[in-house]
Amino acid sequence: MLGPMFDRWYATELKACLERPYVQLLFGARQTGKTTLLNALLPSETLRVDLANPEERSRHLADPGRFVKLCRDLPAAPDGRLVFVDEAQAVPTVFDAVQYLYDNDKRRWRFVLCGSSARKLRKTGANLLPGRCFYHRLHPLTMAEHPPEPKRIEYAVSPVPLEWKAGTLPANPFPTWGLEERLAYGALPGVVAAQEADRARMLTGFTLVHLEEEIRREALVKDWGAFVRFLELAAAESGQVVNFAGIAQETGLSPPTVKSHYQLLEDMFIGFRLPVYSGSKRKNLLSTPKFLFFDPGVRHAAAGLRASLEIVRVNPGAFFEQWVGIELWKRLQYLGEGRLHYLRTRDGMEIDYIIEHRGALTPIEVKWSERPAVQDARHLLSFLREHPKQAQHGYIVCRCSAPLRLHDQITALPWSCL
Repeated sequence: MLGPMFDRWYATELKACLERPYVQLLFGARQTGKTTLLNALLPSETLRVDLANPEERSRHLADPGRFVKLCRDLPAAPDGRLVFVDEAQAVPTVFDAVQYLYDNDKRRWRFVLCGSSARKLRKTGANLLPGRCFYHRLHPLTMAEHPPEPKRIEYAVSPVPLEWKAGTLPANPFPTWGLEERLAYGALPGVVAAQEADRARMLTGFTLVHLEEEIRREALVKDWGAFVRFLELAAAESGQVVNFAGIAQETGLSPPTVKSHYQLLEDMFIGFRLPVYSGSKRKNLLSTPKFLFFDPGVRHAAAGLRASLEIVRVNPGAFFEQWVGIELWKRLQYLGEGRLHYLRTRDGMEIDYIIEHRGALTPIEVKWSERPAVQDARHLLSFLREHPKQAQHGYIVCRCSAPLRLHDQITALPWSCL
């Protein structure tokens, strides 16, 4: 449950893990609702250490032993005393302190650490508590939390279903949105809950404050002007095959620096790589990954655009394709199994997404069309013929009004039924 208003799909899983005698690490991009969710799940007597607060952060940086003292001063509790550290990556020594306390007494404290960037931890070699922790990741809203309009058709079969656990159907789902709104404003909880007039400004604020300022604060980039230009180009090319050399030429950065900047976006959970499916027998495959921003609304703002329905209507097909990939990726991440790929050959064969899950392959094409035809599935059918044992069925995700069987092995699926 997110506060008194909206339910989160991951809340049940996280609540159950909080009862276990391990350190809990919750990561995710800024504004995905991590702090709000944990504050709703943790009792009021929890010790909260907010390292997003500059004053609090400075005290812990100046006195590395301060965290241990705070924890030791807590009175004992039968089930352990909960300690919640927000933006834990801001003071990496906190991880060493947690390991020290946990190893000395595994029952006295129950630690919950929350963070929005893994970059500083990776570069400083911070202790990520191997063998002592449960790792969690919170994403922007999925369709399970943020229902579609029109409603999902009950008999439709999703290629990657993300169902609410038994007995936990949402009493308070986020507002329903149509497709264009999703492509324009994305799925950050605060943006979805906001009035339409405020959404674009909130997304611009995310880019200026939560993204750029965090990078500045951690001194992660030497040439700030070149990085801002890189960010705009990377956002504009989201969903395309990454052109390291082209972006390097546009920004004046070296190709290795461009690759490092993409890694920075991944470390801050702002985007993810979509690798080529390497199991194809075809010899002329492209090998370069695609890169997708984690949220369409953030993508627009990072590209220097004001998020709006008008932007979507200029090129709806490309934004629709990205949205489907992001939704599939979030579901696979929550399920904790499976991978997402794409396929493109130099002779023109392309499949937007290939889901690899439990030994099975599911190819997916994304079409803006309301009337898909079997001709739209020719690449899907070729893939199914080439992988008869692993791939049994393919999908065209589109804007049709109801599921359509285009071929024995191909279903056209309305976006709202994904």
